[in-house]
Amino acid sequence: GTDDSPHGLSFPLSERTLTDAKMPPCARDDLRSTAADKASPVYQPSAPGPLKKKISELTEDEISIDSTIYNIKDFKHPGGDIVKLFGGNNVTEQYKMIHASHSLKPEYFLSRMKAVGQVTDFEPEYSWGSEFEKEMKREIFKIVPPHKHFGTPGYFYRAAFYITFMTVVQGMWCYYGSSVTIAFFLGCAQALIGLNVQHDANHGAASKKYWVNELLGYGADMIGGSKYSWIEQHWTHHAYTNHNEKDGDALSAEPLMLFNDYPRGDPRRKWFHNFQGLYFLPLLSFYWLSSVFNPQLLDLKHAGTKHVMNWENSYIKGKIAISLGLRFLYICMNVISPFFRHDVGTAVYHIWIMSTVESLFLSGLFSLSHNFEGADRDPTIEARGKDGKPVDWFKAQVETSSTYGSFISSWITGGLNHQIEHHLFPRMSSSYYPIIAPKVREICEKHGVKYHWYPWIHQNIVATFTYMHRAGVGSHWEFKALHGSA
Repeated sequence: GTDDSPHGLSFPLSERTLTDAKMPPCARDDLRSTAADKASPVYQPSAPGPLKKKISELTEDEISIDSTIYNIKDFKHPGGDIVKLFGGNNVTEQYKMIHASHSLKPEYFLSRMKAVGQVTDFEPEYSWGSEFEKEMKREIFKIVPPHKHFGTPGYFYRAAFYITFMTVVQGMWCYYGSSVTIAFFLGCAQALIGLNVQHDANHGAASKKYWVNELLGYGADMIGGSKYSWIEQHWTHHAYTNHNEKDGDALSAEPLMLFNDYPRGDPRRKWFHNFQGLYFLPLLSFYWLSSVFNPQLLDLKHAGTKHVMNWENSYIKGKIAISLGLRFLYICMNVISPFFRHDVGTAVYHIWIMSTVESLFLSGLFSLSHNFEGADRDPTIEARGKDGKPVDWFKAQVETSSTYGSFISSWITGGLNHQIEHHLFPRMSSSYYPIIAPKVREICEKHGVKYHWYPWIHQNIVATFTYMHRAGVGSHWEFKALHGSA
């Protein structure tokens, strides 16, 4: 969920540490009472209640963080009621990744929710509170204070420009009629909204005012997607990046294409995957089609993540009507309107151009982020091993992601060229990622964490195509076998 104060639970610190001079004043200030705190019921710290149940038995009014169950029915979340979308789930990773500075004083922030019991089957795959994480947060908070990590004036100028651009092009498409040129620019405009506007907003990073994030978040619906389905998929992806079973993004193209690098002989491998390096981009061009006409909008249960998360709750059901209404509006404006001014062939051609441009712009850039030579494609393999030792979540986010370019790329991609920085601090405005990137690289080098940085985008593209080919033919497993590791 989102909150007016920046949060994230990771590691307990003593009161002495909390007031240490090394902590930025802004971080100390963030722990003081605010208007948002006063508006929320603050529960006194107490031991969890006697309730004991499995994660699958959680009701829609309950969430669990680590092994503690919290009742959120009457919780006045400063970030709005979007928190109820996650009702009925263990949200340990989601909570800690979004609320990055809760780790400064976790007992304070968690006491704002009512602890009612414990789950009996919580088995962590990720660990929190490593020295790497602590230093990363400490140094980055010096650059971007926790309570100032929301959208900058530059972000809102950028968002306003792209919203205006799309409004103008969309108006021309509907009023004057579609054309090849307008189709191209409309595809670009919709992709830019997806990258620069709705993305920050649906991470709660655009503004500390939750209604601003709510409003801008509907930009997902205005480009053929769904705000709520997007949150279901994307937050799960962030929580379990490149997880072999839980990352819906990694599984989204199966069985037609493999992002996961399965061992040779795995039944999920098919003969045609040997050629996926050739049809990789053509297949991505159908992203728009699969999104706009996806039947999962009927129940808002994201198909790629419902095996991981329980999306059966009244909050989600209550959002189906508005999601269907916005989808109907989108189809009328973008799919039906061209047929009123052109013959069927011309109308379909224009829609194809628009959809292909948007698809490749969005999905092409997305695919670079975690699918490249050298990426950690199975970060929790140790947690599933004999020792069952949880892996450092912060370290996993770095080694499964890549960063390319700098400020110019950030203005175009909405900061998504800085995937490492974005995955470490997903609720920070994209405007800050180029600023913190040098310090992130420095800390990674100090702790021996592999930071994948490409000065130019074409280098990341080459690494991605190489990976997709080798993942398709299974050549990585041949290499491992030669070294006695497969």
